[in-house]
Amino acid sequence: MRARYGVPLGITSVGAVGLVYAAAFEARSFRLRRLTVPVLPPGMRPLRILQVSDIHMVRGQRKKRAWLQSLAGLRPDFVVNTGDNLSDPEGVPEALDALGPLMEFPGVYVFGSNDYYGPKLRNPARYLLEKAQGRHGLNGNAPAVGAVHNPWEDLRDAFDSAGWVGLNNARGRLKLEAGEIAFTGLDDPHIKRDRYEEVAGGPESGADLSLAIVHAPYLRTLDAFTADGYPLILAGHTHGGQLCIPFYGALVTNCDLDTDRVKGLSTHQTAGRTSHLHVSAGCGTNRYTPVRFACPPEATLLTLVSPA
Repeated sequence: MRARYGVPLGITSVGAVGLVYAAAFEARSFRLRRLTVPVLPPGMRPLRILQVSDIHMVRGQRKKRAWLQSLAGLRPDFVVNTGDNLSDPEGVPEALDALGPLMEFPGVYVFGSNDYYGPKLRNPARYLLEKAQGRHGLNGNAPAVGAVHNPWEDLRDAFDSAGWVGLNNARGRLKLEAGEIAFTGLDDPHIKRDRYEEVAGGPESGADLSLAIVHAPYLRTLDAFTADGYPLILAGHTHGGQLCIPFYGALVTNCDLDTDRVKGLSTHQTAGRTSHLHVSAGCGTNRYTPVRFACPPEATLLTLVSPA
C-alpha cells in the first residue's frame, strides 16, 4: 500500500470518503423525530409540539429551506424554536422564508449565541480540549473579541409580528383550544445571557401546563428549572454531538451536559425533583463545519399526553 506524506493511502481514502458523506449527504439528510412525553394533567387532550432548533441558515440552502417549510404539514398545536437560527449575517430573509409557514401556527422562541453573533472559523479539536478543561462558551473562556454581530433584531421583530412569544429571560402564555400553556424561558447560557432570577418562581397558577425553554442545556439552568418544578424542559445547542462515533455516540456536547443526554428525551434530577428533558440535535451546522456524521439533522414532533 502506497503512503502519501507518511499516511497509508487506504486510510486517506477512507477519511476522504467519510468527509464527503458527512458533508454532501448526512448534513442534508433531514429527519423528523417523533416522541411521546407523559407530562399533561389528567383529562387534558394530547398536545403536539414541533420543536425546531439550530437551523444555522446560510444563503443558498434551498433543501433545508424547503424541508423546514414542509413541516407545516404536520399541523402542530404550537411551535417551539430553541434558537441559533443563523450562520450568516445575511441569512435572515432565508431563515424567515424557511420558517414562514410555521409562523402561521402559535409559537414561542428563545435565541442562541449564533442569533446574536456570526460564527468564526475554529479548529474542531478545540471542542475536545475545552471539554477536557471544563471550559464551554463564555463559561470559563475569555470574552469574544471582534465578533460579527448578526441582525437578530430583524428576527425578533418578524417572530413578534407573527405572534410568536419571545422568552429570552421572560415568561409568556399561549391560549390554545386544548388549554392555556405557560412558558418560562432563558436567554442563551452559552454566552452568559441567562438571568434566572428574573423569571424564577416555578410554574404559573391558572395555566393548564407550564414548560421551560432554553437554548443551551447548561446544568445550572436545568437545575433551576427542575428545582422549581417544571415537568418538561426543551433545549437545543448540542447538535447531538454533530460528529459521532457509530455504536458509541457523541464525544462532546459543547456545554457541561453529559454526552448520554446529548440529544433526545431523558430526565434531569435535582433537589429531589425530576423533569423530563428534550434536547434537539438541530437541523443545521456552523457554516465553517458543514458536516454531520452518525447524527443526522432533525426536528422533533413531541406529543404530550397524560401519564397512564
